[in-house]
Amino acid sequence: MEDREIVDLFFARDEQAIVQARRKYGEYCYSIASRILNNHEDSEETINDMLLHAWNSIPPQSPQILKLFLAKITRNLAFSRWRKSAAMKRGGGEITLVLEELEGCVSSAECVDDQLNAKELAGVISKFLETLPKRDHDIFLQRYFYMDDANTIAARYGMKRSNVNLILSRTRKRLKTYLMKEGYYL
Repeated sequence: MEDREIVDLFFARDEQAIVQARRKYGEYCYSIASRILNNHEDSEETINDMLLHAWNSIPPQSPQILKLFLAKITRNLAFSRWRKSAAMKRGGGEITLVLEELEGCVSSAECVDDQLNAKELAGVISKFLETLPKRDHDIFLQRYFYMDDANTIAARYGMKRSNVNLILSRTRKRLKTYLMKEGYYL
């Protein structure tokens, strides 16, 4: 079934929208959630929450790219679930590494709220990403949006892990410089 048809089902309040969205994008969204949460049950619950959130969001929203719309919901819900879990036990894992890597580039949420809202910061980061060569842009997103580890990214590009880490390190430095030029003082 095509995305437009699935969105139309949401607008018609037809429960088949949930069935079709899960069938088409459930595994994709599960992979995003499981990279963040590293727990099958929590990832499954996140997918159920994502579908409910999509049901409540469409309408009024009408996503142009359903896959990315669902991925963003999944990612945000998984991060929220991870934060709750981390607050209880302060664990490690890939998500902790990713956040530590970006810590030097992006201020904490409280600082962002004091300077500008987080949506504006996201727009500035998106503009920065547009300046990157395609490979570096994709590697950055795979690491910091999809939470892939460096070995997975390296295998995808036929590179060594050290090359991926070098690209990420240089990109973070460029991002920090870019953000400072845009008025974000870290």
